[in-house]
Amino acid sequence: MAEEKKEPWLNWLALSTIILAVCATMATFKGGGFSTRSVLSQTQASDQWAFYQSKSIKGYLYEMQKDQLELQLKTHPSLEDEYQKKLDGYAAKIAKYETEKAKIQADAKRLEALRDDAQQHSKAFGVAVIFLQIAILCSSIAALLKKKYIWVIGMMLGIYGIVQFVNGFFLFM
Repeated sequence: MAEEKKEPWLNWLALSTIILAVCATMATFKGGGFSTRSVLSQTQASDQWAFYQSKSIKGYLYEMQKDQLELQLKTHPSLEDEYQKKLDGYAAKIAKYETEKAKIQADAKRLEALRDDAQQHSKAFGVAVIFLQIAILCSSIAALLKKKYIWVIGMMLGIYGIVQFVNGFFLFM
């Protein structure tokens, strides 16, 4: 039996397919990590907003109590000293809740920013995986059919996939 002569470009095809497969695997893992980070940040932000809402409700309750005492003070001016202590206490609690709400809101917005950043990274890695997988498919078809032009098309798609893979880290696009 005569052996077929192996074309030199097939060695490059094999090497490039391995490189594409490694990049695709890494992009999958990095994209999954950023996706998890996105979900966790969203959950934490939602928790912060719920906490913010509870502080708002508590502050509102104290505002209502304060308003009610102010109305009662108008009808009972002789009890001004006793009412004023309560009014000052309510005002302090209202101010405390407003301060706490501001901090909670800042934390929630920071977590939302982390979520948005993680989503951008995850999206870039997802696009990279798509193009790298298509490039690997083209390389496989090129190897089976021994058609160099299919491999070249696959390499162009693979290069775009690698650019997106790098973009997943640095977000330059």
